[in-house]
Amino acid sequence: MEELDGLPNLRSRTVSDRHIFANEEGRFFKGQHDLLSRIGSNELSDQELKFLQKRHLIKSSKLVKHASLFAQARRKTNVEGLEYLILVPTLRCNLACSYCQVSRANENAEGYDWDEATLGQITGLIKQFSGRSLKIEFQGGEPTLRPDLISAVLDAGSHIPDMTAVICTNLQRLDEEILTIFNRENVQISTSLDGSLITHKAQRTQDDASTSQFERNLSLVLKRYGPGKISALPTVNPNDPPEIDSLVEAFVSRGFTSIYLRPINYQGFARKQHPESIEQSGHWGAYYSKFIHRLIARNWDNRDQVIEETYFSHCLNRIFKPGLDRHVDLRSPNPVGVDYIVVDFDGKIYPTDEARMLSRSGIIDLTIGDIATGWDSPERRALNEASTNADDPDCQNCVYQPYCGRDIIDDISRYGRIDLRRHETNFCKRHMSIFDLAFSLIYSNEDAVQYSLRHWLGLSGDSITLGESI
Repeated sequence: MEELDGLPNLRSRTVSDRHIFANEEGRFFKGQHDLLSRIGSNELSDQELKFLQKRHLIKSSKLVKHASLFAQARRKTNVEGLEYLILVPTLRCNLACSYCQVSRANENAEGYDWDEATLGQITGLIKQFSGRSLKIEFQGGEPTLRPDLISAVLDAGSHIPDMTAVICTNLQRLDEEILTIFNRENVQISTSLDGSLITHKAQRTQDDASTSQFERNLSLVLKRYGPGKISALPTVNPNDPPEIDSLVEAFVSRGFTSIYLRPINYQGFARKQHPESIEQSGHWGAYYSKFIHRLIARNWDNRDQVIEETYFSHCLNRIFKPGLDRHVDLRSPNPVGVDYIVVDFDGKIYPTDEARMLSRSGIIDLTIGDIATGWDSPERRALNEASTNADDPDCQNCVYQPYCGRDIIDDISRYGRIDLRRHETNFCKRHMSIFDLAFSLIYSNEDAVQYSLRHWLGLSGDSITLGESI
């Protein structure tokens, strides 16, 4: 068959007894297990040939070939200037969580806050910002220990038409100065909620007084601002995860409709207190799948309030929406020091927050510059040379490559190298599991499954078919 000369590079994977095929553009379908071998021997049925032609999977003309190149380009990350700042005004913290990702400093320690020179350089950078949109995330330590520094940064960006800020806080401290900052319309609050107060106490606050303080402050900001201004994220120990319904209820009862499950990150103090977190594909994958299925069942039984797991929804949307590449943990290429940077308490600049954690823990220095001299450095360029999955031989043969990404900082953290075979890395194992789960659900015949998927994809109507089949 002459038409088959233009067939793209199809990859396949068996998921729950279903044979999934996809090309380099991310176009996918379900077919017979021997489809690839029959393509090679020109033994396709007329129905299969028409299916492939109609969906432009056979490159039979120059127009189709150009369209394919355009579709592939849409899958690649395309960023230009700076639009996201992660700022660490202080490394001091008023809690001591065992799985803290950062090498924090004690609350009363000295020398762990921005000095006047660093503050001036940061506000100067923001005042000179000429773009329309900028997001600023305040990390720590505990940034609310220095509300004056937060206010100075926010005031510096008053000229930016679309500037938003997220303050990541443990909500142990609330006073009028902090509430005045929270009152700003462009400020969001991000906190941690590990499930029931018993679980939260065991993993974070450690004592009754701090736990009660957190509960009072969380209730206060929820009542004052509503859940739309506040996000809460749980950190889960894969070896001792909370009971799923209890965790979900802790969020739903407070009005939250999104839950971002995070396993303990192999960074900072966590790598010492929880060394088993270096690999998370086993227990974590099983718990994660069970959690998603529980949400699906709950959503079907309570259709007036649909709950999502944030990262799964993002991965699901990556499959269907080319160009969705603003989640910096899952994109390819994954450029560092281009659209976002991390500025530490001492003015040093890092490519990611995880890179900052590795440096603070004394594992490896991943600074790419400093706020005084800039970050267009040889170190940044060296990291960017490897920040893609395009040339990796394992990725090139993977059906999920168009939807997946590259995180070399995670590889450095866990293995001290970036050349480990992809399928041997935690990043790959974790995302293979997530995408397997996604495709098993896409091709599920259960109404409850399709109901949640449609909502997580932002689709309306009951007659939408998410996955095609030959």
